[in-house]
Amino acid sequence: MNDMKHKDISRRDFLKTAGAAGLAAAGLTACGNGSGASSAETEADPAGQMTFRTSPTTGDRVSLLGFGMMRLPNLPSGQEGNDEIDQETVNRMVDYAIAHGVNYFDTSPAYCQGLSERATGIALKRHPRESFYVATKLSNFNPGTWSREASIEMYRNSMKELQVDYIDYLLLHAVGQGGMQALHDRYLDNGILEFLLEERDAGRIRNLGFSYHGDVKVFDWLLSRHDHYRWDFVQIQLNYLDWRFSKAINPRNTNAEYLYGELAKRNIPAIIMEPLLGGRLANVPDNIFTMLKEREPENSVASWAFRFAGSFPGVLTVLSGMTRMEHLQENVRTYSPLDALTETEFNFLQDVASLMMQFDSIPCNDCKYCMPCPYGIDIPGVLLHYNRCLNEGNIPASSQSENYRKARRAFLVGYDRSVPRLRQASHCIGCNQCSPHCPQGIDIPKELHRIDAFVEKLKQGKL
Repeated sequence: MNDMKHKDISRRDFLKTAGAAGLAAAGLTACGNGSGASSAETEADPAGQMTFRTSPTTGDRVSLLGFGMMRLPNLPSGQEGNDEIDQETVNRMVDYAIAHGVNYFDTSPAYCQGLSERATGIALKRHPRESFYVATKLSNFNPGTWSREASIEMYRNSMKELQVDYIDYLLLHAVGQGGMQALHDRYLDNGILEFLLEERDAGRIRNLGFSYHGDVKVFDWLLSRHDHYRWDFVQIQLNYLDWRFSKAINPRNTNAEYLYGELAKRNIPAIIMEPLLGGRLANVPDNIFTMLKEREPENSVASWAFRFAGSFPGVLTVLSGMTRMEHLQENVRTYSPLDALTETEFNFLQDVASLMMQFDSIPCNDCKYCMPCPYGIDIPGVLLHYNRCLNEGNIPASSQSENYRKARRAFLVGYDRSVPRLRQASHCIGCNQCSPHCPQGIDIPKELHRIDAFVEKLKQGKL
């Protein structure tokens, strides 16, 4: 079902649900599986002032900020694919998060080249089990893991790595990629989804849901079966750019406005991923940076995106993949407590999103699903450097432009500093092992070849 055929959530509807005076003053609707429980109630932790939402399914009191364990800090080994997670720093960040009210930690067997679950388990084991909720995913992307036995083994290994005997939030990972056929291969025909329902009945899974990327027909089909599956939550990509422009950025995507609206109609709580679009909404073009800072000089550009994602009452938690302590500290401040958007601010961010659509950036979210590259290319590094230079005005379009020399030098010098030469786009042979893993559907070899050709023209002064 095409998302463009459905009625949009209007700005007035947003005001009704989010409220100019904040969520605490708004009349919040039920959120969940139709139980009638008061949903997503906003509470303040008297110690740290973290905003919490209450799950209507289990009554879990969940921090509005969730810790995404996807971009954990590394101790570089110097060899591609062999980086070791900096466990000491992870432990410190988890300690700080829990001390300041964060209690939702999201991981996957696929994160950090397979090391995230173990690092998460080590860090969380040092805290009482009742002090946190841990979420992980059945990330059976590889056909070798599609059998019932292999998928069950992955699920049980997650418990082992996390050092838990139950999982609070278990997700079918990235449904929609590969369409309905992939859903059948990974979860339906092998009986795994029915197995997970039995595990939920047994209490080894407390909440069962899915994360969505790709074909909206899969999303719609799974929601049409809500009476049978009783989804406890659904994880979607939502931010002020994807709210109305996700499909314009990439035709295979679905606007977040539609996804959130479909969940709200069924009272299913939403968990939000990519509130910053892999950092793109924290590193916006200079003119947009100025606009945001003029409105809120004391707050960061990123805080606007987090406030947007958190202002919807049906949102249970907003995930942020935080690599450094300062990222965590800033995000904690943003949600301690949440200053919900007013209607005027919501409209302002929609205007900002329209302006951002004028920039032809590559929709890379730095998830690193494309890594490691068999030829050693730092794929996210290359794409993000291009986006950063685009945002900063350092993409020289023509040698006739006034700032050509300055922009040319800034791009080339920055490229060599950001990405070692042996890991640059020139080494791409087009094997396409990366693109099938990209949740954003980027044609990665095409973009790498385009950037490499652009770099060569800059070096030769032929633009």
